Amino acid sequence: MTRESLDAFGAFYRTRAHACPYLPGQMESRVFTELTADGADIQYQALTRAGFRRSHRMVYRPVCPNCNACTPVRVLALAFESARWQRRVLRRNRDLTEREVPAKATDEQYKLFVRYLRDRHGGGPMARMSAADYRGMVEETPVETHVLEYRDRGGRLVGACLTDRLSDGYSAVYSISEPDEAKRGLGNFMILRLVARAKDRALPHVYLGYWIKDSAKMSYKDRFRPIEALGPDGWRILPSH
Repeated sequence: MTRESLDAFGAFYRTRAHACPYLPGQMESRVFTELTADGADIQYQALTRAGFRRSHRMVYRPVCPNCNACTPVRVLALAFESARWQRRVLRRNRDLTEREVPAKATDEQYKLFVRYLRDRHGGGPMARMSAADYRGMVEETPVETHVLEYRDRGGRLVGACLTDRLSDGYSAVYSISEPDEAKRGLGNFMILRLVARAKDRALPHVYLGYWIKDSAKMSYKDRFRPIEALGPDGWRILPSH
């Protein structure tokens, strides 16, 4: 997007640089704006296609001083065919039930969220998020948002994916899973289910946020192919590595 096209969406701000949570030794800064009550859907659609991500009522994109490793990516859902390892993930989780629920935080979700953060993020700042913080993350949205919940045969919540519906697909905002069920590959499973939902509805894209080649936490996304990356020349198929 050009500066002129960005100006059409209102005021943009830039955060101060701070330590990057994904790449040691790098500093992170973001440009962000607030989605307005009127026209939030139109704003969000355009900014998502320009590589922005949503958090609460804000949309942001990294503009780091010495790094451009964060690459927006989206799965081409209509052309997607699951690989052998992905079919194994689907089989391991065929006992789970999926339910789409409104974007309303529950105590059950928050308890799973806490267990997930303690396992994945240790003592990082996200691990200190309160129930009110979690409620804000889920409920403070001016666009069409829902939660996909996944339960085992006993009814236990083992996974949840906060998801935005777009005119051209879905955006995976944040997902959590039960640490004791690591063998299930629930993170991969929830992406596969989003792709399947998009495909069933003839929606072309599933936006997965930022792919970082040298970050173990973010590099897995390029295994969902075909996948496009946003660069200076627009959206292009991400080359295999």
